[in-house]
Amino acid sequence: MKRAVSVSLGSSKRDKQVEVELLGQCVAIERRGTDGDVDRATALFTELDGQVDALGVGGIDLWVHMGDRRYPLHAAQKLVKNVRRTPVVDGSGLKNTLERQVVPAMVEALGPSFQHGRVLLTAAVDRYGMTLSFFESGYEVVCADLMFALGLPIPIRRFSHLKWLARLLVPVVVRLPISVLYPTGEKQEQIVPKFTKWYQWATVIAGDCHYIKRHMPDDLQDKVIVTNTTTETDMALFRERGVKTVVTTTPILEGRSFGTNMMEAALTAVSGKNRALSFSELERLVADLRLKPTVHHL
Repeated sequence: MKRAVSVSLGSSKRDKQVEVELLGQCVAIERRGTDGDVDRATALFTELDGQVDALGVGGIDLWVHMGDRRYPLHAAQKLVKNVRRTPVVDGSGLKNTLERQVVPAMVEALGPSFQHGRVLLTAAVDRYGMTLSFFESGYEVVCADLMFALGLPIPIRRFSHLKWLARLLVPVVVRLPISVLYPTGEKQEQIVPKFTKWYQWATVIAGDCHYIKRHMPDDLQDKVIVTNTTTETDMALFRERGVKTVVTTTPILEGRSFGTNMMEAALTAVSGKNRALSFSELERLVADLRLKPTVHHL
């Protein structure tokens, strides 16, 4: 049996282990949260190196991808500094392949009215494939990277502006500490309503589940959420606020969707290549497995 483990800076309350069959092989996939403890996460990566078939980095990305450019997140790279034998992935491969299918999946499940609309992307640079899907479909887009990452109430509404801003700021942002870039540990459970007018403006709210929850208002009546790494508790929170539909970009396994890093680690494990897979290799696996975003009506 293959084994893939995601070590996350997120809450250990979200841990889960399941066995699934992929490409005719059984693979055990497991998520281990470290409650924001960077030293503990680093120690776990070191301990598991050479003991499992693939490792996923959860709660933070190793790289920021913008088209053909990628920038290392220096604080995240330190987490895996001692890993020498096991391939390590952060989910960016699936973000740039599977998540490109988001709008077609919504149109197929929810009807042609979702070919266009208004979308709030909590961190567009982090979900480059998803962002392209919305822009290419003609959605009105608000990229909230400056709001959710840096607390600046400045919307970005053009793809050209997003690329320009990314090239300007990403080389600086990738050197910031993890605590500034992303909520970890108990902070992931805190909800502080903010940027409410943009939540209300949007018909679709898309991005990382922790970012979406972090500032969501009490009223999300009839909204569509596009995200992943959802638990039953997350779904209940969305339902309480009136969310109509949740689209998860990764499959639901035993009641929850795992992060793209976990699913990419599972695919890396069953590939048997003992290295991270290229975008083209992941595209072929996604097609072979017929993976696509999953639509859930609440």
